[in-house]
Amino acid sequence: MELKNQKSRYKRLCNWFTNKQKENKPSNSLHEIEEDESYEYGGNVSLQSMEFDSCISTNKLRIFVGTWNVAGRSPVGSLDVDLDEWLNLKSSADIYVLGFQEIVPLKTSTVIGAENPSVATNWNNLIGKTLSNDENYYKKIEGSNKKKYKMVASKKMVGVFISVWLKEQVLEKYCVSNVRVCSVACGVMGYLGNKGCVGVSMLIEGTSFCFVVAHLASGEKKGDEGRRNYQVQEIFRRTSFPRTTKIHQHHPLTILGHDRIFWFGDLNYRLYLKDHLARHLIRKQDWKALQEFDQLQKELQEGGVFEGWKEGNIEFAPTYKYSSSTSNIYCGSGLPSRSGEKQRTPAWCDRILWYGKGVEQLHYIRSESKFSDHRPVSALFSTQIEIKSSNRGLLELDNIPPTMLHSNHGVSKGEEDENPTSLSLLMKNV
Repeated sequence: MELKNQKSRYKRLCNWFTNKQKENKPSNSLHEIEEDESYEYGGNVSLQSMEFDSCISTNKLRIFVGTWNVAGRSPVGSLDVDLDEWLNLKSSADIYVLGFQEIVPLKTSTVIGAENPSVATNWNNLIGKTLSNDENYYKKIEGSNKKKYKMVASKKMVGVFISVWLKEQVLEKYCVSNVRVCSVACGVMGYLGNKGCVGVSMLIEGTSFCFVVAHLASGEKKGDEGRRNYQVQEIFRRTSFPRTTKIHQHHPLTILGHDRIFWFGDLNYRLYLKDHLARHLIRKQDWKALQEFDQLQKELQEGGVFEGWKEGNIEFAPTYKYSSSTSNIYCGSGLPSRSGEKQRTPAWCDRILWYGKGVEQLHYIRSESKFSDHRPVSALFSTQIEIKSSNRGLLELDNIPPTMLHSNHGVSKGEEDENPTSLSLLMKNV
């Protein structure tokens, strides 16, 4: 209706202009004007541009995704150095998404007891300090301002924890909205929180993101991978992000409804390989040969779970399980242990996967912190976001005759004031 009214006003304007030309020009010019179709219906003036035109452009963001099983240990001040290495601030990202497992010991009192938010608060304080107060790093960046980050989402379920931080410049430049959290417990009896996931959903401009941190069933016996597959399917089935308002009804409620999805954590997939053979390949650093026996790679290839998902090439040593009594040695070492350590075949338990178009992985690495029996893992991504902008009521003025742009040509001041629906209304839309 609005476009129809605009066209009607424009047609009246053209007729008014034609009549004024007839009154002020010689007869030999009137014939030319009457035959010129561009004056009758606008011709070179684009009425198409008056319509609502939604334009979509793309920008890129750098997203850091990290996962770390901290073995029930609380954050301490000496952890600053380990976080610096893990977060890799020299390759600064726009978004930091950090997932933890076992931020509390997985014992009866913590699994079935009330949630204690202080542990998550302590981790968030340490993360914020590391991201925003690395003075030495910022002094190295010539001519740049100190880059600060703000936490936009945080969620804890027993020992599974997620913390999402955005650079202040990103919050100022883009519209970040509809931030929601969800948790799914699928541990003991299928519903306790010793295993499961926490997730964050958000909208950045016109692109939806979902970040899922999971801690899946442990064990390296035959058939244990089936329990992990089942928990993955349960998380997909039971995850539902709540609607915030009716305005956001079109925003995704499920994991797979999002445009860009990142799934990471202690997924606990092991190796189809005997312990001594696995250690032999590790000593040779033959990661390609070792990956041929990786359970998760097999599931990805055969479509058992995560069908269509991607993982970067693994070019680092297995991240689990390190001895708590030595600095950098896998526990067990293939021999019975006097200290009571359980025999564990080393494996890539800590993983990062993604799903969706417009995502490029820049690196996939592990860090060397000896804080727990797992090594932290991180990946840096470059991803596209859609920027939607709309133009309404714009006119292409380049082809409008100059006489239409000058109100004093053939029109007195009084006539201009008495005719507000013609040129003045048309120009008001520009």
